[in-house]
Amino acid sequence: MKSSFLSGAALIGVSLLAASLQAQPAATADPYAALEEVDGASALAQVRQWNDRSLAELEKQPGFETYRSRALALLSDRQKIAAPDQVLAGRVVNFWQDADHPRGLWRIASVEAFAAGKPDWRTLIDVGALGKAEGRSWAFKGATCLAPAYVRCMVALSDGGGDAVTEREYDLDRGAFVEGGFVVPEAKTSVAWDGPDALYVATDFGDGSKTDSGYARLVKRWKRGTPLASATLVAEGERADVSISARSVHDGRRSWAWVDRRTDFFHGTIRHVAADGRLVASPLPDDAEVNDVIDGRLIATLKSPWEGRPAGALVAYRIADLLDGRKPAIETVFVPTARQAIEEVETGGQVVWIKLLDDVSGKLVAVRRGDDERWSATTAALPDKATVHIRAVSGKDDRAFATVEAMLTPPALYVAAPTGKAEVVQALKPRFDATGMAVEQRFATSKDGTRIPYFLVRKSGASGPVPALVHAYGGFEAAQTPAYLVNEPYRSGPAALFWVEEGNAYVLANIRGGGEYGPAWHHAALREKRQNAYDDLYAVAEDLVKAGISQKGRIAVSGRSNGGLMAGVAMTQRPDLFGAAVIGSPLLDMKRYSHLLAGASWMGEYGNPDVPADWSFIARYSPYQALKAGVKYPVPFLYTSTRDDRVHPGHARKFAAKMEAIGAPFLYFEALEGGHAAGVEPKEDALRAALVTSYLNLQLPR
Repeated sequence: MKSSFLSGAALIGVSLLAASLQAQPAATADPYAALEEVDGASALAQVRQWNDRSLAELEKQPGFETYRSRALALLSDRQKIAAPDQVLAGRVVNFWQDADHPRGLWRIASVEAFAAGKPDWRTLIDVGALGKAEGRSWAFKGATCLAPAYVRCMVALSDGGGDAVTEREYDLDRGAFVEGGFVVPEAKTSVAWDGPDALYVATDFGDGSKTDSGYARLVKRWKRGTPLASATLVAEGERADVSISARSVHDGRRSWAWVDRRTDFFHGTIRHVAADGRLVASPLPDDAEVNDVIDGRLIATLKSPWEGRPAGALVAYRIADLLDGRKPAIETVFVPTARQAIEEVETGGQVVWIKLLDDVSGKLVAVRRGDDERWSATTAALPDKATVHIRAVSGKDDRAFATVEAMLTPPALYVAAPTGKAEVVQALKPRFDATGMAVEQRFATSKDGTRIPYFLVRKSGASGPVPALVHAYGGFEAAQTPAYLVNEPYRSGPAALFWVEEGNAYVLANIRGGGEYGPAWHHAALREKRQNAYDDLYAVAEDLVKAGISQKGRIAVSGRSNGGLMAGVAMTQRPDLFGAAVIGSPLLDMKRYSHLLAGASWMGEYGNPDVPADWSFIARYSPYQALKAGVKYPVPFLYTSTRDDRVHPGHARKFAAKMEAIGAPFLYFEALEGGHAAGVEPKEDALRAALVTSYLNLQLPR
């Protein structure tokens, strides 16, 4: 039964919010604009009140503490894949978290011992201990290491888990930060090495150095032993751009550097850096995605047809030809079929490794250039109908390390040779009893006739409708592939596992806007075509009803970030279909999104709401503007983070405030720490797993 606590107007706290808004100018169009002040006193007071009220309701639900403690144990278990983050000159580096080290250990081992399943780990940085010693809430955000020795690295650390980082130089052999070494202060920064004594740095250099999206507008070259302020300009973009950055890749013979200016999220210009500092434009179309370099050839994925090659194809050209003033020949490396999509590309010494999706099932393919200058492909012998991710490639022998998992199959780490032979390095034992559970891939038909795949997991032989949780994303060409149920849905720990164990159905929907079938699948939901993604979601939910798997009003929609937008749209467009909505780290006010944090960088996806023609189609689905009094909406669970410096917490806050004002009940939780892309500690996702599961039990009748 639904709680009586949620059946009324739920107006506690309105007086506090109203008082804070009295100070706002009368002409303010948005009555809840004060909630956009991330650390504003009145905004945080309102957040605390919503948090306290919602936690009190959810924590008293049957099984809450059991869910949380079990989720934490699963997410902190030492029995997990030690996946390689990089293979560097015969050594593997890995970032590891467990119950004893919730902030993580950055560590290193020899590649031979690692491949044999007996890694000799040496800890480089204990992130928790470092944070404690320095009085910071450090979260590890990766490292950029100097080729070909890979001894010096620029380590990125975030205070609180956001996208802004401090970059510090580290010596792998000594296991210590370099005294007097390179340090780039906290900002949304990217770095690349230019030899041992210089860096390309894209960061906040002061007034006018950032784009409207909050990223770097300038790339400079910084010489060792000089102040950052004296770094010399390499390239610059415009304020209206998304960002600019530099990248340097070593292919075994030499390093190649280029500048990437992103004019919007999907378009930009690539300019190679010549030895004399000249910038030479790439011949690639402006929507191509640069992947890597091999044997002096730049490897890139096409996002639109180009010179007789289809969108989705992998191409290459010799960088030296371009720098020497010659027109480089464009080579076709690989062309996927209509049911395939290239999702990941990594290079070794002589082999390009491709992770393909084939009807949303993962495959690993090795592609090599022969003496006849043609590229040929070999498929690695990995399990079928699974999710595959390339973790790292060894440049010395072209071996690829890849993880393989499925909803009911625990992750395993394989090492694959270019011949196609693959061996298990580490395989996890099952972490839950999957006996009596079954997974199937089904297809729904969307409003325009498009075939939409989705994965369904439930008890074997289940008959009769049960509550269903449908998770989806549908944007930015990001495919949704099934993970072991300990990590479904994304950033909600084992919530899906708990849900299925209790006799319910979990669905992962592959709606348009993602990359499941390549660029065309993404383009079908861009800008004015956004409604296609939402119609796909509704088709999946209605297919569950038609098949007798679930019923209207007993289906929950779930999404995070762009998926949180989707869940908000579903709740406001189809309150008849959904009985609950998990709306995570969401965009909801699509009139204001481009003015909040990194929002301007996504106008290539959604359009510009300040342009009337664009707002005319965005307004048709923007959830914040769609909320109306008198409509019986499903009671949503909104969650976000105060420290999310990518998607502004004001979206969730203002949506909650408007629901409160129209007398519509909701539940809300805003974590005070943790960024957008990843949690700082496993306890964050463990708590969310308990909150989501308890919320679903509360809202969806059995």
